[in-house]
Amino acid sequence: MRRIRLNAPGEFVDLTVPRPVPSRGQVLVRVHRVGVCGSDFHALAGRHPIYTYPRVLGHELAGEIVEVPENKRGLRPGDRCAIEPYISCGQCRTCKMGRTNCCEQLQLLGVHVDGGMQGFLGVPIELLHKSELLSLDQLALVETLGIGAHAVNRTQLRAGEEVLVVGAGPIGLAVCQFAAAIGAKVAVIETNDWRRHFAHKLGVEALPTPDGRLADVVLDATGSAAVMADSLNHVAPGGRLVFVGLTRDPVRIDDALLHRREITIYASRNSCGQFPPIIRMLEENKINTEPWITDRISLDEVPARFKELSEKVGMMKAVVEVRDSDG
Repeated sequence: MRRIRLNAPGEFVDLTVPRPVPSRGQVLVRVHRVGVCGSDFHALAGRHPIYTYPRVLGHELAGEIVEVPENKRGLRPGDRCAIEPYISCGQCRTCKMGRTNCCEQLQLLGVHVDGGMQGFLGVPIELLHKSELLSLDQLALVETLGIGAHAVNRTQLRAGEEVLVVGAGPIGLAVCQFAAAIGAKVAVIETNDWRRHFAHKLGVEALPTPDGRLADVVLDATGSAAVMADSLNHVAPGGRLVFVGLTRDPVRIDDALLHRREITIYASRNSCGQFPPIIRMLEENKINTEPWITDRISLDEVPARFKELSEKVGMMKAVVEVRDSDG
């Protein structure tokens, strides 16, 4: 099968390797779609704090079951599935608390261990979430949606509250959708004209600056330390601030402002238990991701075109199509 590996920042190699042999409790999945995350672009540039090399990228995944052991979940060969990329130990303190996204030994497919930019993948059975209704494109976006859903859950958001989302990339748009589904009043701040117009077409109030607006809940999806620090200024007294994006740089906090407004700050890491409810919401047309995918490339084009994608301005979400011939 074909495997595209990032040997080091800026260095992809195209390999031909045998199919993986699933270990006990694993399922053999044919990978069909790999959503491209901003963190993958940062890995290419060597700017992400947690990627290790060499690495097969790809953690936003949709595939088809090829081989599966007997199971009580009704999974069978031919089932289309979203693949949850978070491998937790199940034994540490946070896992026993039910917060598996904070597992002390957490490994992510495509980040700490090899991911989906290859023809087949051995996946622990508990990480597969099937749907008979959703397309492969929709299934590949579930992981991105999960980041937004988890971030909104962290805030304990209530209907009628005012929400300000900073950054209208895919994660920011996911936050907007889940906040709106709860009944919040949502606006997004985005300096990029193209992304702002894209959000506006989806029915989200999109502004180039906050213009003095304060919100009950501010969710920062930029991953920029400077912007994250500034987001504190947009939180109303008694409000909440959530850092959804990740940066390797220190974030400077105005302590006097934090105390004067008694603001609560949350971090939001990955997602936890979000895949099944998100799949149901997609199946019931409560979330629409149809316009999100603006760019497609095939697996064999990754070494030549991935850097080009990372520099493209008019792009919301790119998807790598892993064709049958690549298997």
